[in-house]
Amino acid sequence: MDYSQYFNTKETSQSKQIPGSNQIENSAGGFVWAVDDWKRLDRFLILGTEGGSYYASEKALTIESADVVLRCLKADGLRTVARIVKISVAGRAPKNDQALFALALATSFGDLEARHAAFAAVNDVARMGTYFFTFLKNAGANRGWGRAMKRAGASWYTSKTAENLAYQILKYRQRDGWSHRDVLRLAHPVAPTPEHEALFRWTVENTAMGERDVARQEKKNGPRITKHYPAVDETLLPKIVTDFERLQKAENAAAVAGILGQNKDLTWEMVPKEFTGDVKVWEPLLPNMKPTALIRNLARLTANGLLGPMNNATRLAVDKITDAEGLKKERVHPIAILGALATYRLGRGVKGNLVWNPVSKIIDALDEAFYLSFENVVPSGKRTLLCLDISGSMETGQIAGMPGLTPRVASAAMALVSAKVEKHFAIVGFTAASCHPRCAGGRWCYGYSCGGRGHRCEPSITQLNISPRQRMDDVIEKMKQLPMGGTDCSLPMRWALANNVEADAFVVYTDNETWHGDIHPLQALQEYRRKTGIPAKLVVVGMVANEFSIADSNDAGMMDVVGFDTAAPNLISDFIS
Repeated sequence: MDYSQYFNTKETSQSKQIPGSNQIENSAGGFVWAVDDWKRLDRFLILGTEGGSYYASEKALTIESADVVLRCLKADGLRTVARIVKISVAGRAPKNDQALFALALATSFGDLEARHAAFAAVNDVARMGTYFFTFLKNAGANRGWGRAMKRAGASWYTSKTAENLAYQILKYRQRDGWSHRDVLRLAHPVAPTPEHEALFRWTVENTAMGERDVARQEKKNGPRITKHYPAVDETLLPKIVTDFERLQKAENAAAVAGILGQNKDLTWEMVPKEFTGDVKVWEPLLPNMKPTALIRNLARLTANGLLGPMNNATRLAVDKITDAEGLKKERVHPIAILGALATYRLGRGVKGNLVWNPVSKIIDALDEAFYLSFENVVPSGKRTLLCLDISGSMETGQIAGMPGLTPRVASAAMALVSAKVEKHFAIVGFTAASCHPRCAGGRWCYGYSCGGRGHRCEPSITQLNISPRQRMDDVIEKMKQLPMGGTDCSLPMRWALANNVEADAFVVYTDNETWHGDIHPLQALQEYRRKTGIPAKLVVVGMVANEFSIADSNDAGMMDVVGFDTAAPNLISDFIS
């Protein structure tokens, strides 16, 4: 009787728990370690749950993440709020929505100190009008407009100069059922200056009602709420307000362009919709557009003819997109650039009927901007094997809700950030092994039994012919064409051992839903260390906001980081070196 076949701490099937460990079962039926609530909080704040994952729906993943936020608030409310603020202000997440949601939860479910800290942080996290409305929607789902809420709402308006506030009011007029008119009528801010007072009055009288006021009026079934402010002294209004009013009265695109040329603070969101398709309107807008707005409108500007091969507008756009300081100042996240690149290169919109001829210089600029948007990465100088999980589960869902940007594609892009600075590296992927010709005609079987012939093709690992010298759109296309394999995160260590590859570190980009294989990643790493004498490290880059990790926190040579955290490449380099 070979008892070790059932109880073996060196070689255990991934579908079984390592004896004596505290592993848990993941969504795919494999056994891994659970990350603690603070790591899970970071994953949620950075990755979000939009689109869900292969094994968990968007709804289920969001509810789980909300429960994590509540547990963190209960354990240490001030630490939770501080973490929300830190990640949001540093621009480390592709989107700010999850930080706004978590902050809203803190205003309702934190202890007294945490609630006070959360309300005090509203201006830092809800920096823009659109963020502010999202915060109000999330907060309104769990609380009413008490005194603390009114003070926070009033502070958002009174803490800004009249000029900056006017910009926010005009650029972000409505969202999520809220308008500035709604908030001012609820918060009753005390104007700090006569200019603020005039702006408050103008906003209440001249901006559209949001859903709250509309619903109130329908319920009341009476005329529009009468004005309770005296006439606005227009001489006190910021110039942007009077120019905005002129825009609304403009009769043609030439008149709109003339007004835009006179005030560089006017943005395309302030232009009447009937004129936003005219190239004449965009010509005066382009020189003053910030990187975020420009990147979001590249397709539109190309479709209407403003951006084209070898013209001045394209040169100006390229300079703006590749301005490292501008990207940093605007908190432009790498994911936003990668998402824009993935869409722009196609020449057609994922939604709608917009089509355009992609300009190669713009694609090159987006490729360069992707690397510039990360912090300056310091090379580790170590031998690093970058390992991409390209299994079926990594092809489902979207990073930050970006169309076409799956964890599979995003992991390759993130790996190239490290590859760009390292001298000694290789990139491999978990791919499918080809079937035996007698089994199923050489087709890919993705690690499952083929054709009822009793043959099982094991997942394989393949060196990937991708490089940071390639343009990112080429890398995206190559990743989509690779045959998917089963999820076996022990493969990199086993492959390196079998091929005499000396590696100081293995960096695995995965959703941690590993399930296939006769040995756990931890056991494979320990075997590699024993047989090579190299104290190799393993960094696990989590690409989905779930609770799983193949990294054992009890092993000092293993670390878990959050995918697409802008700080991650340097954290990985520091840990390895």
